[in-house]
Amino acid sequence: MKKIASLLIGVLICVVGCDNTFSIYQGRDLKIGVIGAIPEVREENIDFQVITFEELKYNTESLSKELDAIMIMKEFLHEADDDQYVAAYRALTIPTFFMQSTKVHVPFVNEGVQYDDIIEVDPANFSTGFLDLGTDEKINEHTWRYTLGKKQNIQDVYSQIFATIESVSSL
Repeated sequence: MKKIASLLIGVLICVVGCDNTFSIYQGRDLKIGVIGAIPEVREENIDFQVITFEELKYNTESLSKELDAIMIMKEFLHEADDDQYVAAYRALTIPTFFMQSTKVHVPFVNEGVQYDDIIEVDPANFSTGFLDLGTDEKINEHTWRYTLGKKQNIQDVYSQIFATIESVSSL
């Protein structure tokens, strides 16, 4: 009886005490353009390249060919909502991730909408991804939202984002 009780207590401790860590992204190498500071990630197969809003605005076609995704970091979200970039986000054939936007993708992909004018949609949101694969005749927008769970850390969320980026190439 003591052995069974000890075994049950051991299993219970493991179930309660073990954290739910998420897998490190181990897919193909990714090249990601970043507006802002390059994030610290645990993956070795991610190559970050600093880009500017000017490059984004005028080189969407070449960025879509050279990169797998674009990340716009929190410190640049207020600039990212400028109407002059809406067409660029919609023209990209790779996803754009708005990091730590609690207002999701709405102020970035709609003209006349300012970041400060939108209510917080999800205060726990860590990142929102957006990709418009539509045509003039058909709407085909893809969005992704990532929040920090109780047993997650930022590195786990980045791993999930990288897995999404890899899966987008099959859309």
